Amino acid sequence: MLSLPPRRHIVAMVAKRSPKRLKYSTPRFTKEGEFLSIEVDPSGVDAWKLEPVLDLLKQGAVGVIPTDTVYAIVCDCKNHSAVERLRRIKKIESSKPLSILCSSFRDIDTYTMGFPRGDGHGHANVFRAVKQCLPGPYTFILTASKELPKQCVGYGTTSVKYASRKNVGVRISDDAVCQAILQEMDSPLICTSVKGPKENEWMIDPVAIGDIYGPEGLDFVVDGGVRVAEPSTIVDMTGPYPKVIREGKGPILPWMVVEDDDSPLRQDLITSGT
Repeated sequence: MLSLPPRRHIVAMVAKRSPKRLKYSTPRFTKEGEFLSIEVDPSGVDAWKLEPVLDLLKQGAVGVIPTDTVYAIVCDCKNHSAVERLRRIKKIESSKPLSILCSSFRDIDTYTMGFPRGDGHGHANVFRAVKQCLPGPYTFILTASKELPKQCVGYGTTSVKYASRKNVGVRISDDAVCQAILQEMDSPLICTSVKGPKENEWMIDPVAIGDIYGPEGLDFVVDGGVRVAEPSTIVDMTGPYPKVIREGKGPILPWMVVEDDDSPLRQDLITSGT
């Protein structure tokens, strides 16, 4: 009998917001040294203010943006040096896989081998069900295509280098600010959740994120307000059935299978996923 893995105890980390940054009642740009902080309306109504962020990302910057779950550290997936810097900032080993934020299913079809479509031999067309979940608070694990740079799926060890299948987590976020950024990018963004100093702790206050990660080399933070500390639900689509790896914000649906799993892949994705 299948059993539901225990939900992770999530602790929201919120710091006292700086009175100086709250001085202005309307969103505005602030630049302190080389660190850029941009306040935007969560609805995306003032998305034009994101232009400096887009310029930075296309130049290889690493920054933080809101998603429909927790805040994410992101960079251009095709910029090798940016991906390496993101790994250093988040302290993610080169052998560990990362996830990508996609603007549409077209990106997913380009950078992965896609979702199971059914073959008439008893294998269900899961893609139809997935379309009802995205955009939304889910991360689906798929087999990466050759279009996705190798540093995004993990490399540097013999087992990973010569693995016949390399997987990646994919997300289409249902967040107006996140989508406004992705729509202007030429490729998906590498993403990893912004965690606090303790395990199972997500940072949800963009001001606190900037204070902690800015000195670590972060280039910018897009402030879309304090978020709910609940990450995405992770579903592995690379096996014979859709397997829930982590229960999060996205509801577990009837076609998803839940079972205990302590594999290294599960632990890596739980550690880095948004």
